[in-house]
Amino acid sequence: MSIQGDLFTSATEEIGDNFSFEKQLYASGVRIVAGTDEAGRGPLAGPVVAACVVLPRDCDCTVFKDSKKLSGAARENLYQLLRELDAMIGVGVCSVEEIDRLNILHASLLAMKKAMENLPLVPDFLLVDGKFTIPHQVSQQSLVKGESRSASIAAASIVAKEERDRMMHDLDREYPQYHFARHKGYPTAEHRALIEKHGPSPVHRRSFRGVREFLGKDD
Repeated sequence: MSIQGDLFTSATEEIGDNFSFEKQLYASGVRIVAGTDEAGRGPLAGPVVAACVVLPRDCDCTVFKDSKKLSGAARENLYQLLRELDAMIGVGVCSVEEIDRLNILHASLLAMKKAMENLPLVPDFLLVDGKFTIPHQVSQQSLVKGESRSASIAAASIVAKEERDRMMHDLDREYPQYHFARHKGYPTAEHRALIEKHGPSPVHRRSFRGVREFLGKDD
């Protein structure tokens, strides 16, 4: 079940406390609160990867920040910290084929749904990054810029980014001519030039501008 309207007023979001939404939910009797986010909406190649995380209530949540604001080393350290804390983690992936069939928005929401379903336990409430909730009956609330407002969503953004980067390193070994390990599939000038030179690979998103123009080159 999605919450209609914004469940949380500005008064409930304490400045400097990125666990205030979770605290409010736990105080209301909710047993398990999870946050979910995705990585890989913008690239021209590779899957979209989502993560869903339930943080221990007694951990130092202030260390979890938006993955885009962290260095690679800091992100990897926090990824390992989540494992050491025994945080509940689920990961969901939507393939290039699913992205091309569904469109990137719906594939992203589906990846988040898969991530939640891959948690060891089904959460009672889900905080979702962005404007939209996921296609599931679980009680949930979307939060715009959620990675900066919810530690659970921030933790999910870290896991999703780390998992996707590792997948792109694997794809780099399979398709070395595209240098996926360097740009992770994002539309850099180098990546665009390599698509133009070699044509799209099987892991390029054929529905995306920047790829579809070159279909048939070596397809």
